[in-house]
Amino acid sequence: MSLTFYSYPKCGTCRKAKKWLEDQDLAINEIHIVENPPSKDELKSLYEKSGLPLKKFFNTSGKKYREMGLKDKVNSASDEKLLEILSTDGMLIKRPITTDGSKVTVGFKEETFEETWK
Repeated sequence: MSLTFYSYPKCGTCRKAKKWLEDQDLAINEIHIVENPPSKDELKSLYEKSGLPLKKFFNTSGKKYREMGLKDKVNSASDEKLLEILSTDGMLIKRPITTDGSKVTVGFKEETFEETWK
């Protein structure tokens, strides 16, 4: 099984997640989330498979998130609008996003990875 791993190489959390996956001998197809952000349709598919609220896909600690004043928008905008916003800039997306095509994790929590990818 090969996992698709959307990450940002300079992100410490992404590096920890990647190391964890490699330590489990899991094959990953790493995609640079800023250079090749997922399209709106890809994001929609990831969101639907994740079972998470769409606002969990936003990098709320990021500079762009604050600059764009998205804190209020994520609670009031439609999913369609939020997916559009996310697809415009990989820096707005919480990372890493890991998927095998049916399961999706967003961010890195070791317990979640243990449950999902082990």
